[in-house]
Amino acid sequence: MKVVADTNIPFLKGVLEPYAEVVYKEGRSIDRETVADADALLLRTRTKCNAQLLEGSRVKMISNATIGTDHVDLPWCEAHGISVCNAEGCNAGAVADYVFSALYGIAARRGIRLKGATLGLVGVGHVGKLVQEMALKLGFQVLCCDPPRAAAEGPEGFVSLDALLEEADIVSLHVPLDDSTRNMASDEFFEKIRHGAVLINAARGEIIDDAALLRARPKLGALVLDTWNSEPTVNPMIIDICDIATPHIAGYSYQGKRNGTAMAVQALAKHFGIEELFDFYPPAPGEAMQPVALDVEGLSQGEIAALLQYNYPIFTDDFLFRSDPGSFERLRSEYNYRREFYIR
Repeated sequence: MKVVADTNIPFLKGVLEPYAEVVYKEGRSIDRETVADADALLLRTRTKCNAQLLEGSRVKMISNATIGTDHVDLPWCEAHGISVCNAEGCNAGAVADYVFSALYGIAARRGIRLKGATLGLVGVGHVGKLVQEMALKLGFQVLCCDPPRAAAEGPEGFVSLDALLEEADIVSLHVPLDDSTRNMASDEFFEKIRHGAVLINAARGEIIDDAALLRARPKLGALVLDTWNSEPTVNPMIIDICDIATPHIAGYSYQGKRNGTAMAVQALAKHFGIEELFDFYPPAPGEAMQPVALDVEGLSQGEIAALLQYNYPIFTDDFLFRSDPGSFERLRSEYNYRREFYIR
């Protein structure tokens, strides 16, 4: 069996070698020649898996160490008998940490009062649920917009996007990228958003129409972007209008990366019957990298901000990215994974 793997998947080297020939290559460099005689691909989001890459190959499985599948032509793969798996929810904790480190950080810098604020979640899947849970513990009012969940579970507990945009002081995007969400944040979206609202996008860059965002920026109170159109090339005008700008690293925690690799390897192992790897999980980190519980009871907004920044100094990531936006991929591949925190 031959496996082609993205060389930037952490904790992977040496795991599959006893059972398969493994070829490691940068995700963007994986091409038709590389995959022609491969049985499986172990990937991140940087490899476009479509007919151009896969046609004529013997690939039978694509296992992703990330939550997204928008880089995969799912209908084509299904029609050609290629199984596709993703690491759903693997980095949800890390993204939730990012949201609140960013929110309290910009609130401290801009003098934004968060007490009693309403946080609107657009998309309430694995990430959105954790953001909701943390927000409630921090005393926010929370509005949830998730049409697929509302259709499946009933409307109770959910609001329309229009209602959320009208009422929310903070809007945080956590939807997958598909035909219904691409350019969702359009001129119409920004016309309806509350004046002075904070907008956070740690989902996919293509959810936001850049031209509409530039037009609407004066209306927003603050802007936090971790994902971008045309990654890894980023429009410098968009960076300039952000309060926090980071190179798609919201999910880059030690725990999130271990989870993603574990889930991808386990899926591949079960597909090909490698029993020894059915329960694979990368070796446990030292105590210093274990998730940390934060007790915020009785703390002021400023004290909470300081506590979150101590555990994740997000402005360091912002500074490094602004200093050299052209190093987008290097900043990601060389990122020093942070440990996760959670609110007790």
